[in-house]
Amino acid sequence: MTVVRETFHQQIRQNKRRSILLMGAVVLLFGVLAWFFGFYLVGDPANAVWFVPIGGIIAAVISIGALYGGDSMILGVSRAREVTDAGEPQLVNVVRELALAANLPQPKVYVMEDTALNAFATGRDPEHASVAVTRGLLERLDREELQGVIGHELAHVANYDIRFSLLVGVLVGSIALMADMLARMTIWGSMTRGRGSSRGGGGGGQVIILAIGLLVAILAPLFARLVQMAVNRQREFLADATSVELTRNPYGLERALAKLATDTEKLDGANKATQHLYFVNPVKKLEHSARGLFSTHPAIVERINRLRKLTGQPEIDESEIASIAGLR
Repeated sequence: MTVVRETFHQQIRQNKRRSILLMGAVVLLFGVLAWFFGFYLVGDPANAVWFVPIGGIIAAVISIGALYGGDSMILGVSRAREVTDAGEPQLVNVVRELALAANLPQPKVYVMEDTALNAFATGRDPEHASVAVTRGLLERLDREELQGVIGHELAHVANYDIRFSLLVGVLVGSIALMADMLARMTIWGSMTRGRGSSRGGGGGGQVIILAIGLLVAILAPLFARLVQMAVNRQREFLADATSVELTRNPYGLERALAKLATDTEKLDGANKATQHLYFVNPVKKLEHSARGLFSTHPAIVERINRLRKLTGQPEIDESEIASIAGLR
């Protein structure tokens, strides 16, 4: 069997292109929904165009608020506490050496007192970044495996993934809110007054547009959520590839992924609103459907096989994960 070797540079370029396309799809959907919202309000297709930039301004204001306050809220919800060299020397040392390798400012380091295995990074940019890991991760991973995980999280910082995901999340939330308003307006007819003679003619055309708008309002949140999850999955592949670039050691990350795949504990501080930030999905009941459209992360076996492409090794199946993790 011929094994195709794929470089991390190829993976990075491929995932960046996919993420940009998916982000563009969310922005386009937001603009379309804003236009329909404007049409419901003014009843004129040309004037409805003005609602597209207005909606963009509103989303931008919400995004700025989330960028400057979101990280503190996430760390608080996760019950993470900041640590220093004195308390966690190995962890801080690993973060420092990989931050230097990535040419990044050293982020703040946090520990979550939880026996589950996981980690996440947050912050609006590399100058205001934080990395948090669980106690279970520190106790059960060796230094090379810990380097693989920290490299992955610093890759999210270096690639501005946290900011990227946050902006997509804000747009998705705005789409859901706008779609709900459109659906209610259509169903209850709260905006139908004044559409008669003053807007004359074209009544049939308006009815068709309003019907299409209702369909868009129903489907838009679902589609936006699908795009959000697809964006996040592609960024996870990109972070894995970047971690290999930083550590020059795909095997440490591969073993770390295998160990986390065998961890059955649910992380108490995680929830559906923050699950996409973590190294692996902390909501364990969703891990079995990781290949589903609504999954926040790729399946771990798929991530391992992407790493194995970098070294020209044959792919594995799920039955071999325990062996890689050293459990048999």
